[in-house]
Amino acid sequence: MKLYFVRHGKTEWNLESRYQGAGGDSELLTDSYQEMKMVGNYLKDIPFAHVYSSPIKRARVTAAVINDELRHPVSLSLDNRLEEFRLGKFEGMKFTDAEAQYPDTFNDFRNHPDQYDPTPIGGESFPDLIKRMQSKISEITANFNGDDEILIVSHGAALNALINSLLRIPLQDLRKRGGLANTSTTILETNDHGQSFKLLDWNDTSYLEHPVRDSDLV
Repeated sequence: MKLYFVRHGKTEWNLESRYQGAGGDSELLTDSYQEMKMVGNYLKDIPFAHVYSSPIKRARVTAAVINDELRHPVSLSLDNRLEEFRLGKFEGMKFTDAEAQYPDTFNDFRNHPDQYDPTPIGGESFPDLIKRMQSKISEITANFNGDDEILIVSHGAALNALINSLLRIPLQDLRKRGGLANTSTTILETNDHGQSFKLLDWNDTSYLEHPVRDSDLV
């Protein structure tokens, strides 16, 4: 089974370097719709069994646009377990303001997941996010055939944590692989119904028409 993880298209807050989180959302940039179509064209010949998406608008629109570009569009389901981190007071804040007001929380979220305490901002911990997202992956690997291919559209920080956890990367090292760009594709494979995973591709943006920019990454 192959799982294709795609981060949503770029939004106004991504461009402005603001936290969105599960409770925040902003409009997708006009250019991002063309980039979503590029993802769909890149994936168009893959016979997906199903598409799953976070219900947050920026992700569900991305999933729908990609699905429409597939040679054989399939059913698309929304699941709130695929939402972004719940970031509490960070949501809507510019990164620079969050760092100034909550320096330890900001630094640990970005660089030290094992030390991150979301209490000051009323947010969600890495273990809690990983638990809810892995429960969805376990459901998928249990309910589909071993050679099926599944598309999952979600969010940068959440996917980074989920994918690395599935690869059994220690909590303190979850961020060491680097960030995930908007409309990037990462592919995992499992041959034992989700007991273990192998990384086939990480943060692929080769199908886009521009180099990855700093504001693309989370």
